[in-house]
Amino acid sequence: MKNRILFSFFLSVTALSSAVAQTFVHGKSETYTYPKDAQVLEKLDKWQDQKFGMLIHYGLYSELGIVESWTLCNEEWINRDSTITYDEYKRRYWATIDKFNPTKLDPASWAKYGKLAGMKYAVFTTKHHDGFNMFDTKYSDFSIAKGPFKNDARRNVAKEVFNAFRSEGFMIGAYYSKPDWHSQYYWWDRYSTPDRNPSYDLDANKWRWNKFKEYTYNQIQELMNGDYGSVDILWLDGGWVRPSKKGDEGLEGDFYKGSQDIDMPKIAAMARSYQPGLLVVDRTVAGEYENYQTPENGIPKEQLSNPWESCITLGGAWGFVKNDRYKSHYKVIAILSEIVAKGGNLLLGVGPAPDGTLPEGAAASLSKIGEWTSKNGKAIYNTRITPIYNDGATWFTQSKDGKTVYAIHCLEEGKVLPKTIVWKGNEPAKGSKIIFVETGKPVNWKKTAKGIEVSVPNGLPADQAALAFAVTPI
Repeated sequence: MKNRILFSFFLSVTALSSAVAQTFVHGKSETYTYPKDAQVLEKLDKWQDQKFGMLIHYGLYSELGIVESWTLCNEEWINRDSTITYDEYKRRYWATIDKFNPTKLDPASWAKYGKLAGMKYAVFTTKHHDGFNMFDTKYSDFSIAKGPFKNDARRNVAKEVFNAFRSEGFMIGAYYSKPDWHSQYYWWDRYSTPDRNPSYDLDANKWRWNKFKEYTYNQIQELMNGDYGSVDILWLDGGWVRPSKKGDEGLEGDFYKGSQDIDMPKIAAMARSYQPGLLVVDRTVAGEYENYQTPENGIPKEQLSNPWESCITLGGAWGFVKNDRYKSHYKVIAILSEIVAKGGNLLLGVGPAPDGTLPEGAAASLSKIGEWTSKNGKAIYNTRITPIYNDGATWFTQSKDGKTVYAIHCLEEGKVLPKTIVWKGNEPAKGSKIIFVETGKPVNWKKTAKGIEVSVPNGLPADQAALAFAVTPI
């Protein structure tokens, strides 16, 4: 009977996933403050060279096949099984710890396909908002290391993931949720949980909030103190956990409620004492602890000169969902080209299956993306913005030394390859060569009334997602 109830629960929440996946999308903070630490600036420049990363959501929500842990949150926009009470829903969600057992855990294959796709850095969810820890923390029993996976040598999953990606040359990022809905120091069960915020009055319960600050500090210290190796990025989610200031009242709709200061100066100083030059990304909290901005599931309308990254899903959800539909390589290359031309990085979301393997559809999509990046990477990696960055389906980047401009012309899926393409702007000087990046060979070009007309080489694959050209000198 218990198994039938749990199975029905899993089916109900799985059905919600595709509808909820795109409901809540973060924008970017309004202002940006450049860091002053020379080591942080050096790491930031290196990070901007990478251009393409993988964001890995993995946790209890993967076992359930739902959109992360959001169904735990009791807000109006959340759809949930109405045949059971909210308290019963939470109880069943917490009980998933007894089922989550990734016996086929294979982060080496995740890293392999990430590298194949052309990704250069990885950000892994050490803990999402539900408070379930994907690392062996001393400060909570609600972790992967305490469930049925506890006797496996790989039970410290975050460490396994970081080591696997580091061995492939990736920069390493630790995603950590500032809110923790499982902690009695955040959602105190003396009161109901009406929304994503603490369930109690922080001013009236200062001891409890100070315990939460201590808990947060201690967990981040565990991740940063060297036990998990070199970490490049501390990626902090949950932007409503922040000190209050004038104008915050309308933050993220009506979800922000009062100051939730966890003392970021203290946390950042501690983290960088172990990891010099660490990039701290306190999402949507503008200031010195948001070293780059992170618009979610969208791309800014205009080019930005400050460091930023769009986090966008490969499928329809961040975590694993059965029968998910993954974006084609056409779509991802177009997204990547636009983001890089506008000055950002793409952090592509991939959700491993509950057993620890990479879904076949995700692997296939990453492989196709890699067929393009492996041949055209010069137009993407180690580039910077150029004043004229777009003309229709053509996006422009330039080398860091400014000597070469790249034109990336994105093609429509299902259409026959054109014989020529035309773009306006970034016109080469008379006698200059335009090189087809994929082959390194020059192509014919001429100036016309419509712009620069470039001949497309013959014999290209029919499913070519984009054409990249190097123009030097301008």
